[in-house]
Amino acid sequence: MHKPSSLRWRLLWNLALLLVVLMLASGLSAYWNGREAADTAYDRTLLASARTIAAGLSQRDGSLSADVPYVALDTFAYDSAGRIYYQVNDIHQKLISGYENLPGPPPGTPRTDSYPALARFYNATYKGQNVRVVSLLKAVSEPNMNGMAEIRVAETDEARVSMARSLAADTLLRLGMLAIGALLLVWFAVSAALRPLERLRTAVEERQPDDLRPLPLVEVQHELWPLVRGLNHFTERLRGQFERQAQFIADAAHELRTPLAALKARLELGLRSQDPEIWRSTLESSAQSTDRLTHLANQLLSLARVENGARAIAEGGAQLLDLSQLARELGMAMAPLAHKRGVALALEADEPVWLRGEPTLLNELLSNLVDNALAHTPPGGNVILRVTAPAVLEVEDDGPGIPLEERDRVFERFYRRNQQVAGSGLGLAIVGEICRAHLAQITLHDGEQAGLKVRVSFIAG
Repeated sequence: MHKPSSLRWRLLWNLALLLVVLMLASGLSAYWNGREAADTAYDRTLLASARTIAAGLSQRDGSLSADVPYVALDTFAYDSAGRIYYQVNDIHQKLISGYENLPGPPPGTPRTDSYPALARFYNATYKGQNVRVVSLLKAVSEPNMNGMAEIRVAETDEARVSMARSLAADTLLRLGMLAIGALLLVWFAVSAALRPLERLRTAVEERQPDDLRPLPLVEVQHELWPLVRGLNHFTERLRGQFERQAQFIADAAHELRTPLAALKARLELGLRSQDPEIWRSTLESSAQSTDRLTHLANQLLSLARVENGARAIAEGGAQLLDLSQLARELGMAMAPLAHKRGVALALEADEPVWLRGEPTLLNELLSNLVDNALAHTPPGGNVILRVTAPAVLEVEDDGPGIPLEERDRVFERFYRRNQQVAGSGLGLAIVGEICRAHLAQITLHDGEQAGLKVRVSFIAG
């Protein structure tokens, strides 16, 4: 089974990923900002060199010549790791000094607005190297020469890239130190925030298995209150479940002890006699007692099935069922018993009625309701099994009914109003549990003529 990751490490991991993304974005931004700053600084130097060369232009014998001073190129000596190229063209674009084939400005290159000069800056490739070039136009106005000379000065971009990388590295270094500090701060902050949760875990682990007291809320933060309330609510339900189970076991032991003791006494009494008639009578009464014990054991098993079925419904195991069809099948199965007792069993279910439920539990509910009605209806009476829309089940009988003051108690386990009527007192208790599992509402009413009408209202499917 995969072990879930720590909440602390998950927070740190997510924060680290976020910081890495921010660092990469900041590093790229710092690099391009550094490159822009480097271009601005070095472009000014390029333009100064071009102006120095332009100042050395002169006319001799009807032609333009260039006297390139050393200082024009010496500007880069102390802060440039690359190479410098220059080119001077006369008014007819004829090379008069410098390097050949130095690229000119591409068509459409705008004049710079950053400096008061007829200059254009652009990037190009020269001798397999990336270079930054400035093209400066110098006006030539002589009696026999009038036009614009062009001075181009180019520099390889190693210095600019180095400066941009230095700025980006410095930014990343500062951000990395900040990220490490933030992660350490988050580590200590999360550890401090989780201490109440650790204390809560310790308090739960140190409790005895039978200690189901609510957990205190005063020692945890407000954010943990819903968790503690949920645990307390679960503990309360668990305690109630244990109490019901303990009470059920005690009641079941009591209910089984009495008939078993009576059965044992009856058998011992029969064994003392030598009369075969007494033996036969003892065996017949013992068989009846055994039948009642078997019925009680079956209903105890039915209660266990109700709990399993309720769990299946809660986990999404409910099926789409036709309540009318279930009632029809149950009525046919119970018809022989009704005939044996002299009771007329009628079914009123004309159309399908759909709901979501567990078929075994619903059959158990129908069986217990009809069996209870048949048990309390005198011979010649009537029991009506009725299904109506949207999802209502009714079982009506002609028996003595149940007084209003006792109708709430009949759903208690092992409760019997009439001790003369055979039964275990579990039938309506099982019905109540099944109704709770299906979120159905069960109510007791007076019958149309006499007796009792049991109505179960389901949630329509």
